[in-house]
Amino acid sequence: MSGHSKWATTKHRKGAKDSARAKVFAKIIRQVEVAAREGGGDPAANASLRTMFQKAREASVPIDTIERAIKRGTGELEGVRYEPVTYEGYAPGGIAVIVETLTDNRNRTSAEIKHLFSKNGGSIAEPGAVSWQFDRKGAIEVAGPLDEDQLLEWVLEAGGENMAATGDNFLVTTAPTDLGKVRDALEGFGVKVLSADLTLEAQNQIEVSDASDAKKILRLIDAIDDHDDVQNVYANFDVADEILAALEE
Repeated sequence: MSGHSKWATTKHRKGAKDSARAKVFAKIIRQVEVAAREGGGDPAANASLRTMFQKAREASVPIDTIERAIKRGTGELEGVRYEPVTYEGYAPGGIAVIVETLTDNRNRTSAEIKHLFSKNGGSIAEPGAVSWQFDRKGAIEVAGPLDEDQLLEWVLEAGGENMAATGDNFLVTTAPTDLGKVRDALEGFGVKVLSADLTLEAQNQIEVSDASDAKKILRLIDAIDDHDDVQNVYANFDVADEILAALEE
């Protein structure tokens, strides 16, 4: 699992306990609105909305807040219209970065994302410059402790592609279209699913063994991730657990 993924997981759990929770809510709600606008307000008939609805519930977003977001997406309630815009660039050391946003002002967001790259030692790139280095995947985090051999058997039976330990938990990867099916199957086996979402997985990781280099990369990633319009940030680097632990202190 990439260093960024581990870092982001740590940030997410910390954020759920402090003032960052409101920002997490806001980002998820935008995703719910867009999913409802693009595929309708019925989660049973809209796979994207069903995934976003579950993601919102996992983040403890109140059900009435989710329902209002769906109504704004379908036009039943007045609301801002968001559009997805993706940016590609490089962090210090040539690390490939993809930034997914939902914005109501493309020009403003573009200027601000470019500024964040430049300010933190990175550079923006042309569309397609780095996206070929990533594959779209489904990602399911499940709670341990579990017998790894048994879990792998369940994952393969459910149609999952791979499984990796992430500390006390496990990360299961699937084809994008199989995310919901595999999640439901794992829950049927009695596995506790912590989260399930679509993600981008780097085809190859660049190992970062120097703490100073890792700090520069993470400074850029965190600055971008904190932007209100940013939904997801992906990068193709791997940082050792001990370096991440030292940076967290």
